[in-house]
Amino acid sequence: MCLGIPGRITAMTDPARMMAVAEISGVRREVNIACVAEGLPEGLIGRWVLIHVGFAMSLIDEDEAARTLAALHELGEAQEALEQMAEADREMAR
Repeated sequence: MCLGIPGRITAMTDPARMMAVAEISGVRREVNIACVAEGLPEGLIGRWVLIHVGFAMSLIDEDEAARTLAALHELGEAQEALEQMAEADREMAR
């Protein structure tokens, strides 16, 4: 299973190599935009993309980005709860 994380393209770093900066939940990362480039790379600035292992894999709209980020946040909270329960089980087993 592959997990794509929504990010917004904020700047171009090397248009010739199809490299841009994407902001992902407040963190900025350089990503390759070759898979989503349509026309001039600068046209992607401000657009939302799904990012997987450093590559922008598909364009998405802002609503889809918000829904995906909310789902990922909920999964993170669920994971934290599972880890806390597992830790409690380990403590009780001692």
